[in-house]
Amino acid sequence: MARSLKKGPYIDERLHLKMKKHGNKTVIKTWSRDAVITPEMIGFSFGVHNGKDFIPVSVVEEMVGHRLGEFSPTTKFGKHGGKIQRDLEQGQQAAAAAATAAPAEGKSVKGGSVSGGK
Repeated sequence: MARSLKKGPYIDERLHLKMKKHGNKTVIKTWSRDAVITPEMIGFSFGVHNGKDFIPVSVVEEMVGHRLGEFSPTTKFGKHGGKIQRDLEQGQQAAAAAATAAPAEGKSVKGGSVSGGK
């Protein structure tokens, strides 16, 4: 749900104090995923905690109005399962094996000239 317009955006005061203290060059670690990105944050790098690690987020102009947590995913995508996925993976492995075997069967280049293998 959106925050009430009469309340305004949520801005973490401790985060703004850290911005003034550290400067643009260092990564500012934060657990405040719900803080709204303001125009003053442009150019800063934040380490946003995702529950396990700090994910580096560099703030650019297009991010203003979004929340820091939107740019630090909390889950990893594994893969979709099933027979179709298994067939796709086997096809990719076969193609990779064929691609690595093809250059070995071709002509070799020695000293700038092409030898036919005889």
